[in-house]
Amino acid sequence: MDLFLWVKSLHVISIIAWMAGMLYLPRLFVYHAEAEVGSEKSETFKVMERRLLKAIINPAMVASWIFGLWAAYELSAWQDGWFHAKLTLVIIMSGVHGYLSKCVKNFAADQNTKPARFYRILNEVPTVLMICIVILVIVKPF
Repeated sequence: MDLFLWVKSLHVISIIAWMAGMLYLPRLFVYHAEAEVGSEKSETFKVMERRLLKAIINPAMVASWIFGLWAAYELSAWQDGWFHAKLTLVIIMSGVHGYLSKCVKNFAADQNTKPARFYRILNEVPTVLMICIVILVIVKPF
């Protein structure tokens, strides 16, 4: 069986898991920002956010990078313009991931200073990045 098909499959699976978490976590922040500090609701969100980040989002991001770089190597995509653009957007997505991780820590310490509206807007950033990445991979415009 072709190893590349397994690598590509694992890359897609890990991306789906990563994006699911990246889209859900800011939504949790919206509700958490509206919860009273110290309330049972706030404490529940802390547990949900930490588990989502540690058990799903972090491992999925690592797997996405590993299988994605492996696939790029197998495809010899390093010279292609679309791949450079995709890689740039994935680096930005990883930066967003890092920012969301910081937000989890802030909420856990009851130090959030952002309103729910901020997280509603932030929730759209991974979506826009994902759309651009998918277009680059499928259409390969350059």
